[in-house]
Amino acid sequence: MFELLGHGLLTVLQWNYLVPLFAGTLVGVIGGALPGVTITMTIIVILPFTYGLDPLQGLAAMTGVYVGGSAGGLVTACLLGIPGTPSAIATTFDGFPMARAGAPGRAIWLGVWSSLFGGLLGGLFLILVTGPLAAIALQFGPWEYFSLFVLAMAMVAGLAESSFIKGLLSTAIGLLITVIGTDPIGSVPRFTFGSEFISGGFPFLPVLIGIFAFAQIMSDIEKLAVPKTPESVLAAQPSLGVSLGVSHLKVIGEILGRPFLLLWSTIVGILIGVLPAIGGSAANMLAYDQAKKFSRHPERFGTGIPEGIIASESSNNANVGGSLVTIMAFGIPGDAVTAVMLGAMTIHGIQSGPLFVTQQPALAYGIYAAYILAHLLMVLIVAAGALFMLQITRVRLAVLAPVVLVLCVIGAYALNNTMQSVYVLLIFGVFGYALVRCGFPLAPLILGLILGDQIEINLIRAIMTDDNPLLFFTRPISGALLLCAALSVGLAIWQHMRHQARTAREGAPEF
Repeated sequence: MFELLGHGLLTVLQWNYLVPLFAGTLVGVIGGALPGVTITMTIIVILPFTYGLDPLQGLAAMTGVYVGGSAGGLVTACLLGIPGTPSAIATTFDGFPMARAGAPGRAIWLGVWSSLFGGLLGGLFLILVTGPLAAIALQFGPWEYFSLFVLAMAMVAGLAESSFIKGLLSTAIGLLITVIGTDPIGSVPRFTFGSEFISGGFPFLPVLIGIFAFAQIMSDIEKLAVPKTPESVLAAQPSLGVSLGVSHLKVIGEILGRPFLLLWSTIVGILIGVLPAIGGSAANMLAYDQAKKFSRHPERFGTGIPEGIIASESSNNANVGGSLVTIMAFGIPGDAVTAVMLGAMTIHGIQSGPLFVTQQPALAYGIYAAYILAHLLMVLIVAAGALFMLQITRVRLAVLAPVVLVLCVIGAYALNNTMQSVYVLLIFGVFGYALVRCGFPLAPLILGLILGDQIEINLIRAIMTDDNPLLFFTRPISGALLLCAALSVGLAIWQHMRHQARTAREGAPEF
């Protein structure tokens, strides 16, 4: 096994393979850092350029895009408060406050090194236990997927900062948005009110960009109208005059000093990646939620602490490794990005599936080698572009806000080349800003949007297969997942009550 991996590394280190890998990683980092330009869109753009390459060259380039894009999203998440990709949503929660507090370099490099360690641990883990993970994933039917998504919904209850009820309502709003449009199974219009505009539902990406970008920009603009004291001016512009330079040994020490957090977040990312149709966005937020639940100070999450960045970034890069195993071992795309890679393999006459690794070990371990080297290249690319990234933090909001809005509109329009996506972005931008003003957390809403369709589809498939509802509880894996969901809700309620009690004690007058 390790001999094959070593041979794969030596092969990919040859210039004719290393150049496509570097180019793909560079394009991935850039695409991931631009809000609205998803990893899927980036990999589709480079797909035609891989047709003239041999299979390993083309797949190395696409693996580089996948790895680079997963890490690139943290750049704008930390510096602008807008996730460059959906898989960087949770990174925003602590990365942006840390950058605003005067430590943009620390925020960026905590994310970069966490992505590296999470990705490398994920690769090592997957190489060693691909067989057992495949056996577990093959046992999943619609009952297990439904229960898994219910568990995800239960976990997100812990993301509610101030009000547990508002967190649940935010999740319900996200689920409600997913049922507007056409029924995914029966193609029956629902909640369309005879309007063609909403007959096709609301695409996820414009909703995401609108809710996060517009709400964040409006909140920042609103603060400009507040009368400023000298102290508030310094607090509002802490990044002026600072650099992204940090002590890398100190940052690495912060990450490795939390081994349980790093390992558990990596495992969460791997498991979510192996299971099809969930994706890095869910892994990113579930790992963040898990970090918060295990923390001794959950109330500090969202204020700019390293734990939030470490959990979210190590999980989304480990998720890449899990998705690659799914496509290589089962021939099933784990997400939209690996669906494009599966198409590329088909174009090159490669049949992925259970026999792929045994029949084409050189190609399989070459992909693993490209995955490992792409993480190292990603670190070098971010280090080289640090000076350029710093300029983002030095631009005045009056200049930056319209530029970001224009980029968001272009990204939304480029999805389908229609103005409908732009209108959706604007509508949900206003809606997201209203929710923020009313104290509703946005993270539960986003996860509801991510998983809503899959919850419905798998529920319908399970009922169509067997209308006995007890199967959700009697099937071992499904029952265990539902039990974990109940425990997660109970833990979230306990944490919320503990936080309220602690706040009451701290606010009680002293006699």
